[in-house]
Amino acid sequence: MLAKLNKENAKVSIDRPVKVLQFGDGNFLRGFVDWMIDVLNENTDFNGNIKVIAPLRKGRATSPDHQDGLFHVVLNGIADGIRVSDTRLITSVSETIDPYLQNNAFLETVKDRNIKLLVSNSTESGIAFLDSDIDLTKPAESFPAKVTQWLWQRFLHFKGDESVGIYFLPCELIQNNGDKLQEMVLKYATVWQLPVEFTTWINDHNTFCNTLVDRIVTGYPKERARELNAATGFEDEKLVAAEPYYLWVIESKKQVEEIFPSRKAGLAVEFVSDLKPYHTRKVRILNGAHTAMMSIAYLRGLRTVREAIEDPDVFEFVENAIRKEIIPTLPLPARELNKFADEVIERFRNPFISHELASIALNSISKFRVRVLPSILEYELIKGVLPENLVRSFAALLLFYRGKWKGEKMPVKDDEGVAEFIREAWAEPTTKHFVDRILSNVHLWGEDLTMVSGLGVRLVKEIESMSA
Repeated sequence: MLAKLNKENAKVSIDRPVKVLQFGDGNFLRGFVDWMIDVLNENTDFNGNIKVIAPLRKGRATSPDHQDGLFHVVLNGIADGIRVSDTRLITSVSETIDPYLQNNAFLETVKDRNIKLLVSNSTESGIAFLDSDIDLTKPAESFPAKVTQWLWQRFLHFKGDESVGIYFLPCELIQNNGDKLQEMVLKYATVWQLPVEFTTWINDHNTFCNTLVDRIVTGYPKERARELNAATGFEDEKLVAAEPYYLWVIESKKQVEEIFPSRKAGLAVEFVSDLKPYHTRKVRILNGAHTAMMSIAYLRGLRTVREAIEDPDVFEFVENAIRKEIIPTLPLPARELNKFADEVIERFRNPFISHELASIALNSISKFRVRVLPSILEYELIKGVLPENLVRSFAALLLFYRGKWKGEKMPVKDDEGVAEFIREAWAEPTTKHFVDRILSNVHLWGEDLTMVSGLGVRLVKEIESMSA
């Protein structure tokens, strides 16, 4: 029988000061931030632990952490053409606090001068203002309200000392996440009628960084848990699986790198003055390839990303779409973009991750508008012609949204108004009428795409060719 994972059994007696406050306890933060801090502790003099603030109201007493904050992160995949398999025992998490049941313990953390970094992952919708958070004295529901309460208590405790300001590194997958968080904090400060000295302290002595995170963290590897636990010698109920690839791009001032010395540990963290090109690169190449590939592959009977990329025709489509049509529209150096593309293809091939195309299909119209359509329009603007592969993916997407393909039901999951509009449009008497109706819908695309020269004609041709 395997030993339970805890500090006594694992012979872990490391005592470090808490330097990171983490809002969120999900798989991504454990397989990304907590893993990174652990590497930092091992390879630099950072010497800091993480205190986790549970993000949601549990509705029950917090269960004891029988593992003392310990867990393993297992990395499996391909990097530089080589299969990678690595398991790390994470010792960087010191404690988890439920702010709803342990509000005093939560607010006590404001007194710790060692805390300099605050990280979070409250989901894409987490950085938002809730009208229900109107009472400063009660535990807040929203993440930004909790942060505002915490900062207010820190401001009071240290009497506005500028040296205790915090560096915020939000991991939420929204553009300008740091700016958005700061905006929400200031809004709560206004609603709660907190003094101008406090808002001045927030603006002048706290740093809200915009960041971009990238790593697929699949969570508890149920099918391989017994094998992986046997390899470590412990029964680990919090085991987390992830891909080897990761990247954290932080738009920041130099001081952040001094507080978070990731470069010294050889971590893939980039500090940049402008995050936008990196955000565009990820959205257009990684996310764009996913979205463009999905319908092409699904209509061919393929069901996972790995199956798709191992299909010679789909692989050729993805390669041509990325190298010949997406990369020429992006502002970063071609060499850097092609290296990123190489990494994307390797990630698609990861034999340890089963990424279902049906999950990528969720809300594909809005995804296509953000991830693929800009590449089509910018390519046409630069080259004077439409990109062959990306237009074909547009046609395949519309066929996918028809709802059935060769007698099989397609897993269309979207806003019902969007899905219904496209289904009804397929009742038009000709493919041209259908395409014109789709392209003229400004609500779907943000503009009238019938004005894009030749797009309608090309889509009609592609749809009829695929349907033949």
